[in-house]
Amino acid sequence: MDPSLARVAIAVVVLAVTVLIAAAAGAAAIFLARQDGATWPSALCRGAMAFGRTLTLEIVVLGGLIALLT
Repeated sequence: MDPSLARVAIAVVVLAVTVLIAAAAGAAAIFLARQDGATWPSALCRGAMAFGRTLTLEIVVLGGLIALLT
């Protein structure tokens, strides 16, 4: 396997895992908001904010790791 192709494959897998973790955080935020008595629109807003914040944090951490490793 070509080394550049392997790097692309690893990057795609890491991106997919990152999105899955952020989606899980968003779903958990929606669940917890509903358990707290929030309305559906409010719970979805909290979930969307949790998704975006988690994704942003993961991208920053991954960017820092990439900078250290190259």
